[in-house]
Amino acid sequence: MRMSARPQNVHQARLLRLLRDEGPRSRAELGDVVRLSRSKLAVELDRLVELGLVEGAGLAASRGGRRSGIVRLSPRLRFVAFDIGATSIDVAVTDGQLEVLGHVAEQCDVRQGATVVLDRALDLLGKLRDEGLIPQVHGTGIGVPGPVSFRDGMPVVPPIMPGWDRFPIRDAIGQELGCPVLVDNDVNLMALGELHAGVARAVDDFLLVKIGTGIGCGIVVDGAIYRGVSGSAGDIGHIRVDGAQSDKSPTCACGNAGCLEAFFGGAALARDAAAAAASGESPQLAALLQTHGELTAGHVGEAAAAGDPVAVRLIREGGRHVGQVLAGLVSFFNPGLVIIAGGVAGLGHALLAEIRSVVYRRSAPLATGNLPIVLSELAGTAGVVGGARLISDHVFSFSAA
Repeated sequence: MRMSARPQNVHQARLLRLLRDEGPRSRAELGDVVRLSRSKLAVELDRLVELGLVEGAGLAASRGGRRSGIVRLSPRLRFVAFDIGATSIDVAVTDGQLEVLGHVAEQCDVRQGATVVLDRALDLLGKLRDEGLIPQVHGTGIGVPGPVSFRDGMPVVPPIMPGWDRFPIRDAIGQELGCPVLVDNDVNLMALGELHAGVARAVDDFLLVKIGTGIGCGIVVDGAIYRGVSGSAGDIGHIRVDGAQSDKSPTCACGNAGCLEAFFGGAALARDAAAAAASGESPQLAALLQTHGELTAGHVGEAAAAGDPVAVRLIREGGRHVGQVLAGLVSFFNPGLVIIAGGVAGLGHALLAEIRSVVYRRSAPLATGNLPIVLSELAGTAGVVGGARLISDHVFSFSAA
């Protein structure tokens, strides 16, 4: 696949992002926003047409004179997103406005290693290509469940990803697909997905807490992801829980004891549920274990919905631990919104209520007076939409360097 065209100046880049975020617009409407003269706007749009990035789409309604032409992103634009989780892979292809045109997913253990997992992701992409959805890939965004050096496009010492340390994901996939590739932590992509198409569309400063196999936090400041100096900002799963004692606390995958992720998250919840089943403390969880052979967060939610007191307690304890860590973040960052997402967030309002209770009680009143704490409404698409948003920001940008 050949390298895709890019905007040639800042005006073209801004026009592309406007058309992505706002949809087709008349030339007159675009001129009102970007504040270019009619002749200058015509030059920039004509050049974008020549590059194959935009096209005409008929005439707009009259505003009192000659009718203005409507401009839209080229319907041939395609972005690909790989959302690689601890236990699954999602692959999607979007158009230029980040509408998902095709989405496939399958269970896959990230511990199988980079080569195996990325080959499976490419195989899934092949299924979408076979459906005729991808005439050309203009860019690919990839999320992985661990710390990422965004500059280098590779994970760095990811606790739950053995064999992935410093694997050159960006270079490997870029060489395979022949297009720009960016790699980021999966929770950052979920935050971008919420910013573009979810409950955070009108919020510039927010936190997205993903509770899956592990726990992480996407930090959005002034409408952009904040990654920190080296890319590890938001790794809240390894913040020590209040009152945790090294000799009595569960050991985390990172090697430390007392981390939030060791107390709660998909793996920790399954561990505690299995212990309750084995000890006879919860006959309901024991029955589920006997039926399924193993327990998951979903089984705990099922038992809780049936009134099992042990399952309810596990959810509330987990929500309390998350709330304790989140309360400090809220007092420090003062976000306009907190979104709870990820597979374990599927436990629903019992978990959300406990998190809210702790945060509202422990955070500074000025920070929580108008703070919504809500569940994500994007289900499994936040990561892939965010991956497409990430790479489209890059493709629809201009750098003089």
